Amino acid sequence: MHDPRRLSPVQVLLCGALVVTLSMGIRHGFGLWLQPLTQAHGWTREHFAFAMAVQNLAWGLLGIGAGMLADRFGPYRVLWAGALLYALGLAGMALATQPWLFTLAAGVLIGAAQAGTTYAIVYGVIGRQIEPQRRSWAMGVAAAAGSFGQFLMVPLEGWLIDRLGWQAALLALAAAVLAIGPLALGLREPDFRGGAPLAREQSVAQAVREAFAQRSFQLLMAGYFVCGFQVVFIGVHMPSFLKDQGLGPGVASTALALIGLFNVFGTYAAGALGQRLAKRKILAAIYALRSLAIVTFLALPITPASVYVFAAVMGLLWLSTVPPTNAIVAQIFGVAHLSMLGGFVFFSHQVGSFLGVWLGGLLYDRSGSYDIVWWLAIALGVLAAMVNLPVREAPLPRGPQRAATA
Repeated sequence: MHDPRRLSPVQVLLCGALVVTLSMGIRHGFGLWLQPLTQAHGWTREHFAFAMAVQNLAWGLLGIGAGMLADRFGPYRVLWAGALLYALGLAGMALATQPWLFTLAAGVLIGAAQAGTTYAIVYGVIGRQIEPQRRSWAMGVAAAAGSFGQFLMVPLEGWLIDRLGWQAALLALAAAVLAIGPLALGLREPDFRGGAPLAREQSVAQAVREAFAQRSFQLLMAGYFVCGFQVVFIGVHMPSFLKDQGLGPGVASTALALIGLFNVFGTYAAGALGQRLAKRKILAAIYALRSLAIVTFLALPITPASVYVFAAVMGLLWLSTVPPTNAIVAQIFGVAHLSMLGGFVFFSHQVGSFLGVWLGGLLYDRSGSYDIVWWLAIALGVLAAMVNLPVREAPLPRGPQRAATA
């Protein structure tokens, strides 16, 4: 018999996947705007990189609050608010004439929008609505959808820039992202309708204190910091790096699309493997393989073929950290505060993102090369592989109600 307190799993995965496809797909293409926008305004790469860095930091910081609101009042209102902020931010990127206005739009507004429309919010619904036996797999499906969004949206964004110009392309995306609002109806959980929150055995403060007292939670945050540093540096600066190597913009667009395509398989595989293998070992392997891939890429001549192979390999490893990391958090702490705790872990990811994208622009402007940041990404990947191995995945006991909440 169908439980009236649960949504259809197909509905949850379909609507959640489409939301993530839009929200993540659009942001993955922001690197395509770096050169046309800075050249049009006479800004440096650091101006653009700083705005993207603020975006990642605002996303992570505000994601904690968005997670709290989604856990307390449900995801529906949070998703709608995020969609509206996303549209305003994209329009602001198109119309800003000063670096500080661009940072306000691309950094603060879109950062806040992503906090309310991406993984922490969608995974909270999945954690509550999908049974534990299929949770890691379901998170892999949602992450794969975000990757498909990159594969779908990045070439579309490049096409829009070519056909409409960079400003009109941003305005077109501002209209498209409003579709997240109607999709939120499919994630409106019965227990939250009318503003009635779920019953909880812990307060927010108790859940936060418990999580931060656990070494495994701290180690997951450290690993996720590295994930953010690596993927956002590569995602934003790859087009400019390849142009510096004498390759055309089509190579960059294809590379970013390949990352998205292969990430569909990588994230799904990571979620599925998380049902069978220790998730900490999956995470350690992902981080170690990323460092190996970067070393190999830099050691070989930079050609279109080597770029495409690197993009495919990195795609398999790109967001494949997301399902096992969030599944471990749910497994250890339960799902009542999953969006909030996932928000804290993701904040660490975004601090890494801030440093990766900002240092990429800063050190390029200072040295004329991305070499230092590439080698930082390699060293951090090795460190992340090491810190994930000691993570303990066993649920924390809290008495007889624990089984019901997990």
